[in-house]
Amino acid sequence: MIRAVQGHSIDVDLNLSPTIPPDILYHGTSITNIENIIENGIQRRKRKYVHLSKDKDTALQVGARHGKPVSLKIDAQKMHSNGNSFFVSKNGVWLVEFVPPEYISTK
Repeated sequence: MIRAVQGHSIDVDLNLSPTIPPDILYHGTSITNIENIIENGIQRRKRKYVHLSKDKDTALQVGARHGKPVSLKIDAQKMHSNGNSFFVSKNGVWLVEFVPPEYISTK
């Protein structure tokens, strides 16, 4: 039996309620993805949500799974203020459907 906590690619109802995010969240990825992300934003692709972390170290650990890791800073509070819904899974992963490029910083 599989317990889907963040949905990944399995279509399950996670019973998550919209939650106000912290001011800043982080997304871990490989350095090879940076150019595409800066141009097109962070897309969920085959997953149900984009996964975000509340700290830079966790994001870097996630990014290391895909190559040389990079942590991207997400202006979550501004996204939320502009109408984007955030959710947090039971294991503390922040979830959003899409992160537009204007909310992403490499610094």
